[in-house]
Amino acid sequence: MIKRGKSLTVVLLAGVLALGPIAATAKSVEEKPSGFEMITDLVIARPLGIALFAVSTTTYVATLPFSLAGGNAGEAGKTLVIEPAKEAFVRCLGCRRIGRKEKITEGD
Repeated sequence: MIKRGKSLTVVLLAGVLALGPIAATAKSVEEKPSGFEMITDLVIARPLGIALFAVSTTTYVATLPFSLAGGNAGEAGKTLVIEPAKEAFVRCLGCRRIGRKEKITEGD
């Protein structure tokens, strides 16, 4: 059981470390979410997104030998790791579109 927990930790750590390039290439978002949307995102959507990211990354690693044999490891990685990571980590709080807010002004 401890080996399984360590393996999962290593997989999740590798996935999080892979997020650096994703965040750097994110597009700018021009949404203005309400406070309710931000709270809902923080309490419900983000934890679900992070859980989905963990499950899909584990699935990708488990099926990687078959993806490599089939020649679609890159496509599987994009679908199972990159897209859930963008949804969970590269989206402004309360926003619906993936991206980053580039300019924050005091009046907003």
